[in-house]
Amino acid sequence: MQKMIIISGLSGSGKSIALQTLEDEGFFCIDNLPLTFIPQFLQEFQHKDRHQKLAIGVDARSFPEDLSASESIFDEIEAFTALSPQILFLETNDDTLIKRYSHTRRRHPLTSTKVSLLEAINKERELLSPLRSRADVTIDTTFLNVHELRALLKARLLESHKSTLAIQIVSFGFRNGIPLDADFVFDARMLTNPHWVPELREYTGLEAPIIEYFAEMQDIQDFYQDILNFITKWLPSFKEGTRSYLTVAIGCTGGKHRSVYLSQKLFDALEKEENVIVKHREITA
Repeated sequence: MQKMIIISGLSGSGKSIALQTLEDEGFFCIDNLPLTFIPQFLQEFQHKDRHQKLAIGVDARSFPEDLSASESIFDEIEAFTALSPQILFLETNDDTLIKRYSHTRRRHPLTSTKVSLLEAINKERELLSPLRSRADVTIDTTFLNVHELRALLKARLLESHKSTLAIQIVSFGFRNGIPLDADFVFDARMLTNPHWVPELREYTGLEAPIIEYFAEMQDIQDFYQDILNFITKWLPSFKEGTRSYLTVAIGCTGGKHRSVYLSQKLFDALEKEENVIVKHREITA
């Protein structure tokens, strides 16, 4: 069966990596195809047997200024049901985008002598809003490295990686924002905090002094058990549904102690029976 994925998102969020990943998996990839050309191209593509899998990269420059015109084009694209069209949208927060552009010294496609980088990012968000609202898969790449992004793309987009529900557990600090792609967010900020114990402050939730300390804290253990009970109770329902992934985010203030301990403990409890990965956003590169 033929398959088509449209890849879009904010410039600097990882669209090139997504296209490269799919190309490595046998997709026929086209980048920066003007939006108005896509329906005509799909009309030709669906009658060809040579390429069974297609990925098209779309950026904001190909969008008409009239957002209603974009909506009309996407209605046409979604009508190609034989291609099982799917939309992937990649997003990143403003601070990270600005840092990435500063690091690479590349020019944002919408900047000019009269338009600043931040203004270009905001304009791009507006232009891409019709696609963002229609996305089947949305991935926040703010805290992902290249290898993590590739693994996540394969888990969420490729049938060969969807034999079981893929579960991602993320620990994070609320001070740096909630993961945008989280399905469930658990707030651990009201729990006992070892930050206020001077001899424990520099350790993380992965290290023995914190693990031993939390083992004696009833509120930590109760909260962990509540999360585990909730996840294990509803996992069968998620598996019976159509989704292929589930992201569980656990946050504390800084993302170093409580959220890390709880996320790792949840991962340890699930890994023998489930397809699960854990990411500690604030303490890993």
